This record gives sequence, structure tokens and C-alpha cells, in this order.
Amino acid sequence: MPLAFVALGANLADPVAQVRAALEALTRLPDSRLLRASSLYRTAPVGIHGQPDFINAVAVLETSLPPDSLLSALFEIEAQFGRRRDFRHAPRTLDLDLLLYGDETLDTPGLQLPHPRMHLRAFVLAPLLEIAPDCAIPGRGSAAAWLPAVSMQPIEKLAT
Repeated sequence: MPLAFVALGANLADPVAQVRAALEALTRLPDSRLLRASSLYRTAPVGIHGQPDFINAVAVLETSLPPDSLLSALFEIEAQFGRRRDFRHAPRTLDLDLLLYGDETLDTPGLQLPHPRMHLRAFVLAPLLEIAPDCAIPGRGSAAAWLPAVSMQPIEKLAT
């Protein structure tokens, strides 16, 4: 079964609890198994200032769901957590992004794989590399090679 990497983030309604509950929700996805999850990380919001910091993590799933079905299931979990999409970079109760699905590349109106900005975000790379230090991003190479490019983005690993 392919491995799928999912980024989790929240900055509303007790974001630590939201991300932990979302990780639990990932264990209930059909035809999927949560293999590992990173530590939780605190990061500043990207794009819009004046909102609370985010809590982020990355999880890896083994799944037989096709990428579009997995993305739909992730959107359903977001909806269960009260996710609203009022505007780009808005504060959120939960954000789930499909980062990688095996070594697939895909570019459709609803889904791009790998996630098109994952290599530019410390809040993705740090937790991703914690659980998959040898991870490669199709078309971009080693995820670790991108860390220096995001070194100026503040990120704090939370104590467990």
C-alpha cells in the first residue's frame, strides 16, 4: 500500500487538542492505517498576521484509498472539526493537507501532488523529517535539502 503524508494544523479552539483529536480521527479512515505522527510544533501564521500561532504536525498513513478519495476523507474530517474556508490563510480549527502520496505527481484543479508549497514551509519540513528523515519530494529531491531555505521561519517543537 502507498504511504501518504498528511500535514495537520490548527490555531483556533485549543489547537493542541484539535491536532491530537485529528490524529485520532486519522486512525478511523477507511482502508488506511496511521503508521507514525510527529511531535507537535508551534509556528507563526503564514500570510496574515494578527492571528494566533499554529500547532502543526505531520502524519504518515498506509492507505489503499486513491489520492482523490483520501483528500475527500480529509476534507470530511476538517468539516467535522468545524473548518470554515472564509478566506485564504484564515484562522482555522483544523487544516489537513495531503503532502505526498507515494511518489505520485498529480496536477488537477482539486489536488496537486506533491503539495506545491510543502518545500517552502518549516511547519511541514521539520515534522516531516522527524518521522521520515530520508523523505524525498518528487521533482524536488531530498526534503532535508530544503531545510536551509526555511531556516528563518520560527518553529518550536513542543514538549510531549
